[in-house]
Amino acid sequence: MREIRLKVEGMTCQHCVQRVRTALLQVEGVSWVDVNLEEGTVTVKVEDNVPLESLREAIESYNYRVAGEV
Repeated sequence: MREIRLKVEGMTCQHCVQRVRTALLQVEGVSWVDVNLEEGTVTVKVEDNVPLESLREAIESYNYRVAGEV
């Protein structure tokens, strides 16, 4: 299990927070998600074999942009 923190651009409201959380929880191997709207960050606990690209694709499928790891 590992923790990944990402900078996500485009989140402006609680609806955005819920969409990002929902997208990430649908990725196999994700066990926990915390979205910080003020900081524009997402912290995710995932199994060791989950690639970062899977998280990026899930977030970007909802038209948010992953600016990188924090």
